[in-house]
Amino acid sequence: MIRRIETAPGLAPSIGPYSQAVVANGFVFTTGQVPFAADGITPEAFEDQVRTCLGNLRSVLETAGSGIDQVVKVNAYLTAPEQREPFNRVYADFFGEAKPARTTVCVSIWDISLEVECVAVVGDSSEAEGGTA
Repeated sequence: MIRRIETAPGLAPSIGPYSQAVVANGFVFTTGQVPFAADGITPEAFEDQVRTCLGNLRSVLETAGSGIDQVVKVNAYLTAPEQREPFNRVYADFFGEAKPARTTVCVSIWDISLEVECVAVVGDSSEAEGGTA
């Protein structure tokens, strides 16, 4: 069974023909979340933009029946190499000890400074737990 989430509560509506997330086979696949608040406002400070973007990601995950502690893979897109350190500071606070695998690249994105997407487990997070190698 596939479930599509068009818009999560507290998020601005999608600006294109896509779902905010798709739940399939025990996983949720999110679309790229950007630093727009529900009112369409983007914070000025980059670290606040990261917090807004990751907060949007959390809302989508929770709507899908998942959560930050169940994220297994993150893809992050920044627009300037100097954003890496402030991004990492906010990201580390946000994810805490639940450190997913991650790819971060620097790309040119239309009128935004970053975009973050992820794949997470839906349901019981104990199935996603594992040891360290």
